[in-house]
Amino acid sequence: STMWTIILALSAVALAAYYLSGFGNPFKKHGIPYRKSLPIVGCSWDLFYQRETVADIMQYNYNLHKDAKYVVYYEFMQPVFVIRDIELIKSITVKNFEHFVNHQTLITGDSDLLFSKNLFILKDDEWRNLRNAASPTFTTSKIKSMFVLMNDCAKRYGELLSKLPDDKKVLELKDVFTRCTNDIIASCTFGINVDSMTDRENKFYVYGRQATNFGRTNIIKFFMARHFPFLYKLFRIKIVDPKIEKFFMDVVTENIKTRVEKGISRPDMIQLLMETKGKELTVEDIISQVFIFYVGGLENVSTMMCFAAHEVGINPKIQKKLQDEIDDALAKNDGEITYEAMNGMKYLDAVVNETLRHYPIAAVTDRKCTKRVCIGNRFVVEEGSYIQIPIYGLQHDSQYFENPDTFDPERFMDKSKKFNSGAYLPFGLGPRVCIGNRFALLKTKVLLFHLFAKCTLKPCEKTRIPLQLTRSASAMIAEDGYWFQIEPRREICPVHVHSDSGSKVY
Repeated sequence: STMWTIILALSAVALAAYYLSGFGNPFKKHGIPYRKSLPIVGCSWDLFYQRETVADIMQYNYNLHKDAKYVVYYEFMQPVFVIRDIELIKSITVKNFEHFVNHQTLITGDSDLLFSKNLFILKDDEWRNLRNAASPTFTTSKIKSMFVLMNDCAKRYGELLSKLPDDKKVLELKDVFTRCTNDIIASCTFGINVDSMTDRENKFYVYGRQATNFGRTNIIKFFMARHFPFLYKLFRIKIVDPKIEKFFMDVVTENIKTRVEKGISRPDMIQLLMETKGKELTVEDIISQVFIFYVGGLENVSTMMCFAAHEVGINPKIQKKLQDEIDDALAKNDGEITYEAMNGMKYLDAVVNETLRHYPIAAVTDRKCTKRVCIGNRFVVEEGSYIQIPIYGLQHDSQYFENPDTFDPERFMDKSKKFNSGAYLPFGLGPRVCIGNRFALLKTKVLLFHLFAKCTLKPCEKTRIPLQLTRSASAMIAEDGYWFQIEPRREICPVHVHSDSGSKVY
């Protein structure tokens, strides 16, 4: 047995040397820039071993060859084409969309009901039908109807943070923003009122945090679902814990049942999706959509809020300019903020846009070729090819953004600081762009508005400058949290907060 062990070890070393040298690599033969990979695992070990942040890994792949239109690396044994050229990206996502309708396979079948039927996962006609059915939920009028729910919740949090006792003013913002985001989404999506600052262990918050834990275990599960779906199905692996799945399924099912029986109508996502049920959407479809909006919103919006608050908090000039715009909006609207007034706030918009550029929600997005096609002059994409669009790489490329590593909202205000809008893709591009992007943007703006209307952030001893990203997650998250001292503002425009007992002015 010792001899066989030696033979296998030597074979593995020889195979590794063969791969690393590039011999037999079709991309080397054709002069295509590629990243040398390990046998079998390809370059996937970077994420598993967690030696680098996800941003560093994607940036390394993007910069393999700075003059190339695309480069290649291996994800396990599958080649991944990283498209660096903006025109090729437009061609793939828009012009030749019919050849690139789908994302790479992630989860299929019924083993994960909460994931397998959502818009990001579905393919071809199933995706088209559900997208067409769900699109009316995100029209301007429907989003505007949910603004009131968001605004009331965000105002309460702004008021709470402005009245913290002296010994509680130093806070880790991720916890606070996740709780606030949880309450807003519970209201706007499920029609349920939750107070996560008071009831700190409520099931919505606890299960939501568990469902958004994208550490090493879930990274392995996602990779298995993508590259070894037969094993994923064979072992009946589930991304979502069964008790969490049951909780959310019961909540939505009972919610729908109660509304139908009692004729209840509320301006939230379940209601809007219910209005299309019977036409194209089933109850299972509704459950899957509201769950993915909840999970995606809980993690993405709270993290986006943290990055935005961090950059504003360490830049006094940016904070002052943002607060001046907020005060002006309140003064013009008698202490209230309306949907229209918030959408007219150019600097708030610029702060959020720059946050999404500097810290995109997703470092990459992808497509899978469903039919052989030639795009550009010479780029032939074979059926089954895996295409990756490097959002983080593009948005940190000095060719497209001046001083890309500097947080500068003015680049979205000052027309003289031009940048190539084709390289700004925080929510993707084309028909498969994130359907909930306006919903996510509004939640973020409402939260930032009420935070800086009532409070000023000041760096404290625990504030990391510059911010360091963690290597222990598949998403961009700060290594040591987002710590700030929160101080109440003085001499500010009063904000009207509605309650059951009437309107109060603070």
